[in-house]
Amino acid sequence: MSFDDAIVHVTQALQGEGFGILADIDVAGTMKKKLNQDMPPYRILGACNPPLAHRALESEPSIGLLLPCNVVVRQDGAGAVHVEFMDPNAVLELVNKPEINALATEVRQRLERVMRVL
Repeated sequence: MSFDDAIVHVTQALQGEGFGILADIDVAGTMKKKLNQDMPPYRILGACNPPLAHRALESEPSIGLLLPCNVVVRQDGAGAVHVEFMDPNAVLELVNKPEINALATEVRQRLERVMRVL
């Protein structure tokens, strides 16, 4: 699918799992504006599921440093579009709390379902 279609599909699939987009960073646009450097389309979507984020913040207030879940949608030089997800287990294990580890597993399962529908 095209880059723009991938953005739409990823956003809709995330919404289906209760995630909204808190941040949409246009990396390619920023590189062009700040450095006058061209690169293929590249966006970082900061996805957040409010009930899960609330549970995490209640358990560990500093966990905001590790939120939101980043999803990268990028096009390579050959024109292929890639969608890549942060692994919440890898990031949230840094907190070393059983309730956070369980929450990370739930977030990962939701993101895996998103990946399967793309």
